Amino acid sequence: MNHDPKASGKARTGVAGLDDILVGGLAPGHLFLLEGSPGTGKTTVALSFLLEGARLGEQGLYITLSETERELRDGARSHGWTIPDEVAVFELVPPESLLDAAQQQSLLYSSDLELGEATRQIFETFERVQPARVVLDSLSEIRLLAQSSLRYRRQILALKHYFARFGATVLLLDDLTSDALDKTVHSVAHGVIRLEELAPEYGAERRRLRVSKYRGQAFRGGFHDFAIKHGGVHVFPRLVAAEHRSGFDRHRMTSDIAELDALLGGGIEQGSSALVLGPAGTGKSTFALQFVAAAVERGEKAAIFVFDEELGLLFSRTRSMGFDLEQMRDSGALHIEQVDAAELSPGEFAHRVRQRVDIAQAKTVVIDSLNGYQAAMPDENALILHVHELLQYLNRQGATTFLTVAQHGLVGDMKSPVDITYLADTVILLRYFEATGQVRRAVSVIKKRTGAHEETIREYRISGNGLSLGKPLVGFQGVLRGVPTLVGNAAPLLSMPSAT
Repeated sequence: MNHDPKASGKARTGVAGLDDILVGGLAPGHLFLLEGSPGTGKTTVALSFLLEGARLGEQGLYITLSETERELRDGARSHGWTIPDEVAVFELVPPESLLDAAQQQSLLYSSDLELGEATRQIFETFERVQPARVVLDSLSEIRLLAQSSLRYRRQILALKHYFARFGATVLLLDDLTSDALDKTVHSVAHGVIRLEELAPEYGAERRRLRVSKYRGQAFRGGFHDFAIKHGGVHVFPRLVAAEHRSGFDRHRMTSDIAELDALLGGGIEQGSSALVLGPAGTGKSTFALQFVAAAVERGEKAAIFVFDEELGLLFSRTRSMGFDLEQMRDSGALHIEQVDAAELSPGEFAHRVRQRVDIAQAKTVVIDSLNGYQAAMPDENALILHVHELLQYLNRQGATTFLTVAQHGLVGDMKSPVDITYLADTVILLRYFEATGQVRRAVSVIKKRTGAHEETIREYRISGNGLSLGKPLVGFQGVLRGVPTLVGNAAPLLSMPSAT
């Protein structure tokens, strides 16, 4: 979604991805709840909200009940921020009179006095600062002071009506430490945003957020990945391919290898996806790189996202086959990136791919491999949905996508870790087979939505000259099973290098 916060009159949060999810930002003059366990990034989002207001010339007020002002400013500095004069920080501390032993012997509960005194100080500070944006951190302290759910609800309602009289946009933070099941504020707040932190068995923590309520306002539902980095919170809205369309002229992308293009019925159509399947070592990456090299040669831009192989080894290995990836990268025609599945969420990965297509105008995208992408996913069903949306988005932007999948086994019956053959427009199948006492490789196209293709099986070789394909193997049967039998006059096999 692309929305103009000025046109909608929204109060931007300062977190670009979050503003996109909220369709421009927070409705001004209303009270919102931002909840999440400690460490999920609530304070960072709240500071971004106030700093964005200060940038727009709006006065802000940060009321902290659980964190000292020094801790708050230190946290801001860790992101490279300096809290400006337009953002007042009010650290609410209990009056010393309430800590006096004689005072605690009063017939009145000390919590009654503390809650009333806290509310009075909040109102006095608000009237003195007269802010347009307010952050109250956190509700757990007020909930403990109120002691009962009735008094707590009445206190929240009092705060809501007081701030509403002055047209302030209020962000209440709740760390869920006193009562995670209490939904009192959910019914009172105009909108509710929940932050979550997940701890996988291996790798860095994963964070996600969800907008569970926004009165009278459409928003992007579901969970959205986000990360806390230097400079603040970075939110990666869930990709919805149907929202992105672009016009382009479809044409066939060739590989510059006549036999491979013939096998593919003339090439692969722009704005389609191709899946390269095969066991380890069959050259799945090489087939994808052949199309990348051809695209760069035509003057187009390409992007490669590598999950499985170290870049230095990839550069050295492919250079010996005639693919100078470093030169392509240095010329600006190729973006190549090593992806660490243990440190990257699927949402952030999709965001990076989108950047290369939207900003750098890459028209050929390689994801090598889907096995590594799967490692970034908590379950297989979610992986299918992520890949579906990503492929649909890339297709609609006119980008041609190549995905590789390593199948289990070497010969015979192959098993894939995940079946996405029905998602891809073209499926290229690679196999080992035995012939004349040697292990050889065969390629076939088993699916192509966008046109006709050869139904033959061709042998191929990977050498210092790159990729080369032979004639259709018409005289053999059982090539894809790994042990073919001769059934007629066999077409000559490709010559193999002699032993030295």
